[in-house]
Amino acid sequence: MQMKISTLSPIDGSVYVERDLASGPMIEEALVKAEQARKSWRATPLAERIAVLEKALAYFVNHADEIGQELTYQMGRPIRYTPFEIKGGFQERAKYMMDIAPRALADIELEDSGVFQRFIRKDPIGTVLVLAPWNYPYLTSVNVIWPALLAGNTVLLKHAEQTPLCAERYAKAFAAAGLPEGVFQYLHLSHEQVAQVIADRRISYVAFTGSVNGGKAIQKAVGNRFITAGLELGGKDPAYVREDANLEHAIENLVDGAFFNSGQSCCGVERIYVHEAHFDAFVEGAVELTKTYILDNPLLPETTLGPMVRPSAAAFALRQIEQAIKKGAKALVDPRFFVHHQPDTPYMAPQILIHVDHKMDIMRTESFAPVVGIMPVKSDAEAVRLMNDSPYGLTASIWTQNVEEAIGLGDQLETGTCFLNRCDYLDPALAWTGVKHSGKGYTLSSLGFAALTQSKSFHLRLPQT
Repeated sequence: MQMKISTLSPIDGSVYVERDLASGPMIEEALVKAEQARKSWRATPLAERIAVLEKALAYFVNHADEIGQELTYQMGRPIRYTPFEIKGGFQERAKYMMDIAPRALADIELEDSGVFQRFIRKDPIGTVLVLAPWNYPYLTSVNVIWPALLAGNTVLLKHAEQTPLCAERYAKAFAAAGLPEGVFQYLHLSHEQVAQVIADRRISYVAFTGSVNGGKAIQKAVGNRFITAGLELGGKDPAYVREDANLEHAIENLVDGAFFNSGQSCCGVERIYVHEAHFDAFVEGAVELTKTYILDNPLLPETTLGPMVRPSAAAFALRQIEQAIKKGAKALVDPRFFVHHQPDTPYMAPQILIHVDHKMDIMRTESFAPVVGIMPVKSDAEAVRLMNDSPYGLTASIWTQNVEEAIGLGDQLETGTCFLNRCDYLDPALAWTGVKHSGKGYTLSSLGFAALTQSKSFHLRLPQT
């Protein structure tokens, strides 16, 4: 039986942190505390909840450099980038959800007839279990934790075994902010323990970010209960570079979208379709830009491409590449160009493949790695058909000067988000959602509060004088 978790740093394979798993009594204590805290936190005025969360956000921003270093050790992203997970997207999303909370959580008032008063109130749903991943451990978790607490819920957080210190940082931030005891708690749990917690009647909602197989397990776990789960799962996100695209801009942003965080992003660009008129120029520019990356120890300030999370993740992607080459694909980047590329380690060189097709896993199955396949297309119709030829549907990007035609193409795409001339970004004002195997439910925007609240209708016959 698993008794503890050990986080092996991708940097050198050493044990960076070890933690004991929660015991049965610890789990029960957390559930009891959450239940006890629910009434008082729900009754706390929204302005006071916002004030506490503003203090917690200040803690994160003030400790961003320390948190960034912890993150680099835990999951391998270069230290030149990790502090900006807090200073950038985390801060932006937390602030936006606090800004819109008063109107998003306000009663929905209907017209007063003079005889009846009617309105819909948005009550907190209860205790929210957040199951967060390692690849963007703060960006993914803030999407649920902040609005859940704003709405008056209590929260239990279970972070990935690769990033346990992130859960502990949340606890430190909320303690510094004066959040009442029991409103937020974290637990280090095994998969079996997670299933047990989900089965507990005191859990009202589950928010999971992770793999498709993980999502299926969560869906099965909630199946015997009348609760729902929000699932943010995988992606094989496509891009289409039209004939009228700004080629230089598209190359710069799509290469970054494919290789940032070593390609370990659910909404990273994993396949690119380029109009045949620009295919050769696009590929040449992409290869040249890729060769400017510096693959090395992520603690070095000059490193722009760190190791993947573990050797098995790199090995999976390398097998995809090998299979594609056997089926006729051509790899354009010699791994030996990157002196720190090391087989059987997480240090994987970025790769670009051409002569690819949809019979290859590299164009159909999520890679979650610094590799991208590029195909030429003759028309918009061909591009749309290929972009939709996937079990996933998280984001898709179109690169063109024609906004109206881009919207028309976007209407045809089976995707949760359609970008124009950008990619790999979450705007907190927009609903973050996926279709097909990319998941279900919404986070961020005003819609992000919907799953975290329970609507209650008030139908009041007014006293007549």
